[in-house]
Amino acid sequence: MFNDTLAANIALEDPPDAARLQRCVEAANLGELVASLPQGLETVTGHNAAELSGGQRQRLAIARALYKDAPILILDEATSALDAASERLVQEALQRLMAGRTTLIIAHRLSTIEHADLLVVLDQGRVVESGTHAELLARGGLYSHLHALQTGSGNGPPK
Repeated sequence: MFNDTLAANIALEDPPDAARLQRCVEAANLGELVASLPQGLETVTGHNAAELSGGQRQRLAIARALYKDAPILILDEATSALDAASERLVQEALQRLMAGRTTLIIAHRLSTIEHADLLVVLDQGRVVESGTHAELLARGGLYSHLHALQTGSGNGPPK
């Protein structure tokens, strides 16, 4: 993120398209934040968006990706280090962002990837399982064990 306005950080072009910018802000769940700022989209974010919370920075990055309309996304730990409320807002925005796009999600927090079409589980750099969320849970392997640990469902170690 640049020490520039929210608008400049989202659009990365001069001048940004105002209507497109507003659609991206709303889709990224940033509308309430922008409305609360005296300068709105013209508010300067500070170096690396230091004036924003972690969840707000994540949603700013989502707004930027929406504005760019990239056909392929790579999300690396997109919801890590977020509180529950911020994670919910980021997850909602991510669902809108990923619609119609090829998305590679790298995550340790399994709630981030449960909806994926295909999950690939790595262990020490090797693929050990792949399938849907339901298929991997039914197999009772590493994914199922990790899921149980994260949800507190008490599944034993993988078979």
